[in-house]
Amino acid sequence: MAIRLLKIAFVAFISLLCLFYAAQNVANLDACYQAFAYVMGAADHQVYPDSFFPAIQSPAVTWLVLVLVVSLEFAAGLFAAKGAWDLWRARKAPAADFNGAKTYAIVGCGIGIVVWLGFFAVFGGALFQMWQTDIGGASMDDAFQFFVACALIFLIVNSADD
Repeated sequence: MAIRLLKIAFVAFISLLCLFYAAQNVANLDACYQAFAYVMGAADHQVYPDSFFPAIQSPAVTWLVLVLVVSLEFAAGLFAAKGAWDLWRARKAPAADFNGAKTYAIVGCGIGIVVWLGFFAVFGGALFQMWQTDIGGASMDDAFQFFVACALIFLIVNSADD
């Protein structure tokens, strides 16, 4: 029972992490937009000044990417919240039922992985080379922490319960 309660708590914390960061991005929307525009515009790239991929200067594209990322952060948080609730409801159920209640928790963590590994590490880091600047590097460091948290909880929750 203790392991189940820990899994529920972990998923609830992932939900809060995703929802808090999404809400902070909305609360600081102009600063969030500026950070996205800075990274996607390849500003201040001195280590690797050239790229095979062009910088994006379009405000519309920048807003589209920002809305996609923040929406997926909210989605990850909401799926994880639903997952925590489903797990809570199944906490005293037989193992098969508890294992079956993990779907939304795993999907929430998975969406978090897509956001912070896919968007930040793959596109931000590798494609837009955001690691070259203080703003981009700090964002990548934080994104790595969030990715690891989501991935670790994904693996823990996905492990079978007896």
